[in-house]
Parts: sequence; C-alpha cells; structure tokens
Amino acid sequence: MRLKEEQIARLSEKVLTDLAAKSLISLKKERGIVATAIRATIAADINKELQLEKDAELLLEQTLRAMGGNADIDRHKMLRMIKEKLAKERKIVL
Repeated sequence: MRLKEEQIARLSEKVLTDLAAKSLISLKKERGIVATAIRATIAADINKELQLEKDAELLLEQTLRAMGGNADIDRHKMLRMIKEKLAKERKIVL
C-alpha cells in the first residue's frame, strides 16, 4: 500500500502521541526530531516493500519465461509465494 507523505506524517504523529500517552517512551530529544525519525523509518519500510514487490514481479516474469510462459499457472498465487520467500530472506515483515 502506498501512503502519501501527509499520511505518513499523520501516522508518525499518532504513533508518537500514543506511545507518549501510555508512558511507553520518554523523549530525550525534541518532539519534532523524534517524529521526523519515525516518519523516516515508516517511509523506508514502505520503500523496502515497494522494492520487494518490483523484485518479485521481475522474478515471476523470469520464472514464467523459463517455464515457457505456462498459462495454467495462477500468477497471483505464484507472485504471493515469491514475495513471501523474498520477504523471509530479506527479513521484511509484510
């Protein structure tokens, strides 16, 4: 799922507010700095997932070409399996 920058910013603020309200964190830096770090972490995670999706699509196409373009294969199911395998290898939680 692709989030817009403003959605990521709101999400990071919500995460920070909820963690602070439940006393799960104590800020050692200015709130804005922490929110920016959370925002960057979320954006990086989204980018990793997008790259995983692209790599899975490429691997699927290569696999299908190697198999002779077999039309009997469920592309969606095979793509999901490839994504899960790549995610496990790269230690990405989907």
